[in-house]
Amino acid sequence: MISPFLVLAIGTCLTNSLVPEKEKDPNYWRNEAQKTLKHALELQNLNTNVAKNVIMFLGDGMGVSTVTAARILKGQLHHEPGEETRLEMDKFPFVALSKTYNTNAQVPDSAGTATAYLCGVKANEGTVGVSAATERSRCNTTQGNEVTSILRWAKDAGKSAGIVTTTRVNHATPSAAYAHSADRDWYSDNEMPREALDQGCKDIAYQLMHNIKDIDVIMGGGRKYMFPKNKTDVEYRMEEKAGGTRLDGLNLVDIWKSFKPKEKHSYFVWNRTELLSLNPDSVDYLLGLFEPGDMQYELNRNNVTDPSLSEMVGVAIKILKKNPKGFFLLVEGGRIDHGHHEGKAKQALHEAVEMDRAIGRAGAMTSPKDTLTVVTADHSHVFTFGGYTPRGNSIFGLAPMLSDTDKKPFTAILYGNGPGYKVVDGERENVSMVDYAHNNYQAQSAVPLRHETHGGEDVAVFAKGPMAHLLHGVHEQNYIPHVMAYAACIGANLDH
Repeated sequence: MISPFLVLAIGTCLTNSLVPEKEKDPNYWRNEAQKTLKHALELQNLNTNVAKNVIMFLGDGMGVSTVTAARILKGQLHHEPGEETRLEMDKFPFVALSKTYNTNAQVPDSAGTATAYLCGVKANEGTVGVSAATERSRCNTTQGNEVTSILRWAKDAGKSAGIVTTTRVNHATPSAAYAHSADRDWYSDNEMPREALDQGCKDIAYQLMHNIKDIDVIMGGGRKYMFPKNKTDVEYRMEEKAGGTRLDGLNLVDIWKSFKPKEKHSYFVWNRTELLSLNPDSVDYLLGLFEPGDMQYELNRNNVTDPSLSEMVGVAIKILKKNPKGFFLLVEGGRIDHGHHEGKAKQALHEAVEMDRAIGRAGAMTSPKDTLTVVTADHSHVFTFGGYTPRGNSIFGLAPMLSDTDKKPFTAILYGNGPGYKVVDGERENVSMVDYAHNNYQAQSAVPLRHETHGGEDVAVFAKGPMAHLLHGVHEQNYIPHVMAYAACIGANLDH
């Protein structure tokens, strides 16, 4: 392993050597500021068009520190220092902050937040598509407290609608678009308590196929929740845990097919090859389920069997944009959150960079004249990076100094809590003795937990396109879908 003292010396040298020559000239910074000022003045001419299309990108767990670190990583993947790089979302003209708390939680979860930014109503932690009158896990508090989402409003207005996620299609974020459940964990009836089943509540996978039967595009993971228990998975034939989970014996993929008009072209695909071989012009409905559970991390992805998020987005838009009335598309970079929960910052940040690629793909396929695009997060994480690192320091590298307390090096990236807490011989682990650049390295944390937690601070909202200027300050999270609906003249917002 490299000596931490050598790292310190190298870091000191880099502080001077990594300053680009042009940045030493004060006129460089003055000219850049003037360009930005000119662009800002042009924004005074507000885009008040009707949004034919609305695309919402949701980076699950993508707090501001994650956005900044992903920006640096994106630049470093292109052999640049990284700090000056621009993410696709950085180019959006309007930015706001979203207050993420749930009605019963200071630090929120992904279910209550999804209900806020999709249904326009704040809700309790762990519940989806229902108001705060519904208590988590209590089925008998659901009826009469259901709230509808912007996806439903778009369908009611004659638009096409799609859901694309890297998690299970019945996970917290996507489920709020179509389901009404007292518990986000009721993926199939196998995960539901007998009391809830007896009271008539339905699992989320069942609701996906029955509540809004004409969702045009559904892509992600979650294959096992659609098939009867112990039905062998099409891909992982030897893995019992990948098999079907349903106790009611239903084959929800067959049910999905049966609901589609015979004159329409409906396709179920389970791998990347099948997906990319489709001709979007001849596809009316698409169901793509690429993993039994969540999709693989981008760094681990099988390029033959699993499509990337940007590939799925590209196919989805080609199918949805055929509707002359436009479309609503929800895209979730859902495994940013999972990487952070596992303390695996490298996995989380590569997920964020891939979502940014998807944002770029969508931008190239649409126009801000008639497409409102919103990028935000449901919540943050207790993820941070610091330590006075020099310009161009690897985002996964060491800080340039040793701790002045235990005299050991530390990585720039750290967590407030999580599984990276390690004590060796009564002292903090010496990170110079481990491979801290490994894809699955768990960054050190202050408090030991099996799973790192969410953070409670506000998250950013980036917006471009018609009426994007309405996202302009510090807002309650449930405000977001009201803006999207107003821009598109759907739901209750028909005044535009």
